[in-house]
Amino acid sequence: MREFYSITELTREFDISTRTLRFYEDEGLVHPMRRGRTRLFRPSDRHLVRQILRGRRLGFSIAEIREIIQMYKTPPGEVGQLKLMIQRIEEKREELRQKRRDLEETIDELDQAEESCVERLAELGVNT
Repeated sequence: MREFYSITELTREFDISTRTLRFYEDEGLVHPMRRGRTRLFRPSDRHLVRQILRGRRLGFSIAEIREIIQMYKTPPGEVGQLKLMIQRIEEKREELRQKRRDLEETIDELDQAEESCVERLAELGVNT
């Protein structure tokens, strides 16, 4: 295992911008070492970047990701982190189910609106 990764190596590996990595640093999610102006990321930072990106793909906010990461670092540690993660997953799943219901309802309304327009055009003698 390597001792350090450069910002360029991580941006290439994860296909993200340097600005994104700096943002995660500003938010206190990763803590690279500094040698002059150079940022040196440890394997633990690399792992955190992977987890942050996974959390973002799952729809978690930076605040939620921070909370989960902090849970790992302090008691109750990994057990607490895993329980919190399960809770957040359940919440996110319910949010997505609600969005799906909302989308289905909107699609139904659009179908009805289109049907009304087609019917009115037919009444006016216009073919669609």
